[in-house]
Amino acid sequence: MENFFIGIIALFLGGFISLLIKRQNYKLLFVSFMTFVATCFCLIDTVRVFTSGKLSDMLSFGVMFQNVVFSIDYLSAFFVAVISVMSFLAVVYANGYLKDYISKGKTITAHCFFLPMLIVSMLLVVTIQHALAFLIVWEVMSLSSFFLVIFEHENKDVIKAGIKYLVYMHVSVIFIIVAFVLFSIQTSSFNFAQFADAYSMNSAMANLVFVLAFIGFGIKAGFFPFHNWLPDAHPAAPSHVSAMMSGVMIKTGIYGILRVLTFISHPEVQIGYFVLIISVVSALYGVLYAISQHDIKRLLAYHSIENIGIIGIGIGVGMLGLAYNCPVVAVLGFAGGILHILNHSIFKELLFLAAGSVYTKTHTRDIEILGGLIKPMPKTAILFLVASIAICGLPPFNGFISEFLIYFGMLKGLMIDNILMFVVLILSIAGLALIGTMAILCFTKAFSVVFLGEARSKKASEVREDTTISFIFPMSILALFTLLIGIFPQFVFDFMLKPVSVFVEGCTSDVAQITSLMQIISLSAFALIILVLGLFGFKCLLKNKSEKYVTWGCGYNKPTSRMQYSASSYASPFITMLTPMFKKVVDIKKPKTIFPHDAHYEMRMEDVEEAYFLKPILKSLEAFFVKFEKMQNGNIQQYITYGLVFLALALICVVILG
Repeated sequence: MENFFIGIIALFLGGFISLLIKRQNYKLLFVSFMTFVATCFCLIDTVRVFTSGKLSDMLSFGVMFQNVVFSIDYLSAFFVAVISVMSFLAVVYANGYLKDYISKGKTITAHCFFLPMLIVSMLLVVTIQHALAFLIVWEVMSLSSFFLVIFEHENKDVIKAGIKYLVYMHVSVIFIIVAFVLFSIQTSSFNFAQFADAYSMNSAMANLVFVLAFIGFGIKAGFFPFHNWLPDAHPAAPSHVSAMMSGVMIKTGIYGILRVLTFISHPEVQIGYFVLIISVVSALYGVLYAISQHDIKRLLAYHSIENIGIIGIGIGVGMLGLAYNCPVVAVLGFAGGILHILNHSIFKELLFLAAGSVYTKTHTRDIEILGGLIKPMPKTAILFLVASIAICGLPPFNGFISEFLIYFGMLKGLMIDNILMFVVLILSIAGLALIGTMAILCFTKAFSVVFLGEARSKKASEVREDTTISFIFPMSILALFTLLIGIFPQFVFDFMLKPVSVFVEGCTSDVAQITSLMQIISLSAFALIILVLGLFGFKCLLKNKSEKYVTWGCGYNKPTSRMQYSASSYASPFITMLTPMFKKVVDIKKPKTIFPHDAHYEMRMEDVEEAYFLKPILKSLEAFFVKFEKMQNGNIQQYITYGLVFLALALICVVILG
């Protein structure tokens, strides 16, 4: 693992040396270079694992930790590759995104330090095999991402979102600690290798520990009902940080769930259903709330919840395949889920980076006042469209492949002779189909309102696309990845079998059948691309030969933005059918005269879980603690009295107990 450790050291050096560089733009360039170096070294060891097998090393950290094992198996190697490449592309993009902030005199010293620290912590999380060391690195990941989220700390909403995120992360770590403590008590060890099969003879405890770990890691991943931090933190953070958090950081929560699953050799049927049902609900909830959003980054944040749910559906199907001893279902479920981790990292990072490009030029995230950006920003529009098609699970892009595998796994699961399995899978298939339909609705809204039609404001009408390499290069690479995975799924599926083998062994004949099916999909994707290109070429030929004549315009000779659908009106028919799922918050200023000078109407959808569950609890706690305000009156003598009373009570307790 020497190359991996060299990569970690390179990232550390990038962060610390950037503190000494005086020129702000040079700081970020240096961090980008060191991130590239680290990515190269980490990928070397990743390739070694996929070609030669598991790598491991042991470092001694004194009395407290003793020997800490670092290991890269197939599962860790997959995550190391995803984290390295996706983080590097986000850091490159940051050079262009932060240019305006630097020109306005904002310092990015702390930002350049915490960027590599976040990457280091994510890489260590997926390779450390020691519970205490894991928890420390997990906390470093939460703190470094917190400081990145509050980059614009002068904004009160940003600070509020950052604190909310930090609170959720500390709730998360409590559940993880309890799960690890139970493993440690059972095995008298902190090493993950000893955790394997710790509760093989006690299925009830195994289920309890897994559920505790699932809640802890699920908060980080953004599963419902632990998702509330995510729609606030992503819009608050800079776009490249949002891309890293949504693209790779929340996937460390998925890694934690998968790693704990390896400690349970044969998962029980109950926890398989638990994961599947929670995942379907998460995906439906995420996409439903995404449709109602007008903030483009908040919309994308809710889609992260949706796609985490889709990943969970794949994992749940895989777990049920193991529980019912059906290897082909397990392979398809885990392969679809793990591949969707990669696919979501690619297209969601591309979406956040494209949204960041729009924000840097328009200085707004409100899609209601955008429009017509495809003309001044054609490259960004095309890249956003590619990612939109991919996230909707449409061919010939990557999202289709992972969702196809999950669908195929559920269809294969219908052949298992169990009525409960049959009913749950039928409902899950219907749920996943509805999720895809709503995703298409949401992204047709987002793309058309932002990029098509006429500009709805002065901000949208005066933009010019930034074609610097730091913007275009990372987005183009991500778009290329979405296409390559979509048109060469057979090679990607063979690659996915390596991490899947951590959970499932055998099933060679069925795997060969799936690979041949992937080859058919590949040929179909090529045929679709050729057809689209042919139609486009034919249209171009006709366009050159045709002449345009205006007869009557039917009111469209001089189109204005007021004649177009708004984001609200586009989604309103669908949202109206599901009104009980939302809490509508209306801000209205009614006209009071015949010819009013000013009138205002705005409606937004508030998360029902937050409105009816979290806020009442917080208000109750606040009302309770207000009663103790008189105790904190600034009187030093009174504080000393509190201390003396506490000491006296402590002495009395000692005497009585003694």
